[in-house]
Amino acid sequence: MKKNYPAIFFAVACLLNWAGRIWEPSLAAAVKPALLPLLALAVLWYALSHRVNKRQLTLLILAELFGCVGDTCLLSDAFPLFAGGIGAFLIGHIFYITLFGGISWKGLSWKAWVPGVLVMGGLVFGLVKLLRISGALLAPMAIYGSVLMLLIFSTFCGLVREKDKCTWSVLFCGALLFTFSDSLIAAGTFHVVEFALQEFVIMFTYLVAQTLLAVGGLRLAKAGA
Repeated sequence: MKKNYPAIFFAVACLLNWAGRIWEPSLAAAVKPALLPLLALAVLWYALSHRVNKRQLTLLILAELFGCVGDTCLLSDAFPLFAGGIGAFLIGHIFYITLFGGISWKGLSWKAWVPGVLVMGGLVFGLVKLLRISGALLAPMAIYGSVLMLLIFSTFCGLVREKDKCTWSVLFCGALLFTFSDSLIAAGTFHVVEFALQEFVIMFTYLVAQTLLAVGGLRLAKAGA
């Protein structure tokens, strides 16, 4: 099988971004817009030599491309671009949820949805209180947090209900890390949690999360072919 060159370039770009977070912020900023396109190319490169479900592959690629838009927008501190970045990530999460939930939620009883919704609502409420979000940002952040909880719930249902525990464990870990990374961003934005190398930890967990979601999503698309 041919080497997946985009995956190699993606790994190198990740290392450069992480190094930039520690030593040279301009390097991290320069590399950041290329990260998710390289990951998407790596996914496509793999798909070219394997039978995959086209619809599931498309959802995965779209999620990653909207992640790229979000990454690029968040390079600026200007509020319109910040809002656009959050919106792009929200749309990306919806594509992820459509892919994962479309499998894990099939036949799911309302008896499972009720406690699931209550737990998700409680977690969003807890995060909003913990991060001290208020004012005009309260509603959009609550919506974004709810979508993140749905992402976790979609992968958790797969972990519990589906036979391929390995794939769904990868996806569940990816969803948790994504939520952790975004929570750190919010904590820094609202000055609740601030520590040395916070930006490094955010990008490290974020890129590992995106990689896990890509690997798990590819495994689902291959199984669904």
